[in-house]
Amino acid sequence: MTNAEKFGIHIPELLLPGKKVDLHKWAVIALDQFTSEPEYWERVAATVGDAPSTYHMILPEAFLNEPDKPERIERSQAKMCEYLESGLLEPHNGFMLVERTVGDSIQTGLVVALDLETYDFNQGSQSLIRATEGTILDRLPPRMQVRRGAPLELPHILVLYDDPEFSVLNPILNQKAALPLAYDFDLMEGSGHITGHLIEDPDTLNGVIDRLAGLLDADKYKARYGDVDQTHPLLFAVGDGNHSLATAKSIWEELKPTVGMEHPARYALVELVNLHDPSLKFEPIHRVMFNVGDGFGYLVTKQFEPNYEIHTCKGFDAMKETVLGAAPGKQRFGMITAAGYRIIELVEPKHNLAVGSLQEFLDAFLKRDADAEIDYVHGDDVLDKLSKEPGNLGFYLPPITKDNFFKSVILDGSLPRKTFSMGHAHDKRFYLEARRIM
Repeated sequence: MTNAEKFGIHIPELLLPGKKVDLHKWAVIALDQFTSEPEYWERVAATVGDAPSTYHMILPEAFLNEPDKPERIERSQAKMCEYLESGLLEPHNGFMLVERTVGDSIQTGLVVALDLETYDFNQGSQSLIRATEGTILDRLPPRMQVRRGAPLELPHILVLYDDPEFSVLNPILNQKAALPLAYDFDLMEGSGHITGHLIEDPDTLNGVIDRLAGLLDADKYKARYGDVDQTHPLLFAVGDGNHSLATAKSIWEELKPTVGMEHPARYALVELVNLHDPSLKFEPIHRVMFNVGDGFGYLVTKQFEPNYEIHTCKGFDAMKETVLGAAPGKQRFGMITAAGYRIIELVEPKHNLAVGSLQEFLDAFLKRDADAEIDYVHGDDVLDKLSKEPGNLGFYLPPITKDNFFKSVILDGSLPRKTFSMGHAHDKRFYLEARRIM
């Protein structure tokens, strides 16, 4: 068995538009972005017009509940067939080295195909590829409708690997000048610049695969994560597009009994990004509880006794500084009401992350109290304002660190919903490459 087969990495046939295609119009952002802003997609439609574009092959989730959804799906799949039959898409066997401006950084990734046989999105999964957040099964059927019967897939999934030494990419970047240039252009809607170089040489491809496999070397694994069980190691963690990859897996499981194991739907096209890429910034997502009453804070503290300490703070900034300054082995989160600011410090937490320790209690409480509601917020100002309103209580959570990310997935499984935010909407992946799945 080769390293590619053993570690779930597949060299795909990438389909790229020919040289006459305007790539600025061809590439559009992932369909799960701007779901509450249909005007964004209206601008995209106006920019694209009738030109060849991935826009014509997708159904933006902003329109997922529209009454004409079946017609939209039919049109998108018909457009895929048209592009295939017309010769507009040209085949290239290999990986794609992608460099994309994200803010003031350059994000570097590799477009590859992953074997869905090595992926399991269920809670408690011990697969080589794992989800980073709990999969909401109700979200899969409408997405499966879109993929079912489609001849092509377009990737917007970002999958992370843990390579603090940049051992996988550095040899490729050192020889980038010798790699064929596939694309080099500005993305629409002010979303930065993107460049792609094809990796086609078999020795170079195998070198990439071997270095990815090398991340699971027993000594290196122990150095990164401590004395964790290595019987079922984690190589890839889904950073963005958890439900899209779960959709691909579900369709594959549907097809497998009738098509056999060599079918192209067995694989999914993704972009691999090093967890330690400087462009990746993990921002915390805080919680606000609504309609919980004055005694809710007491219930929170009761949940964690006797292994907790509680402290008061003079203001939001002091609370934030104290939370972020937690000592190793301890967890802290802030608690905000109209009465002031407090810190809860957990001494012997059950979970590897503060958000996991807290969310377990919140989920249980929400099941018991029909009036209570929860919202997930990003900004400090929004959190502070909402938390002080009558009947509300807010929680300030620390960000997950890159050094703790994979270890948390290994120890706790899928992270609680809304654990972290990875980049802004404009920074999400754009559709460029395609691959046959039928």
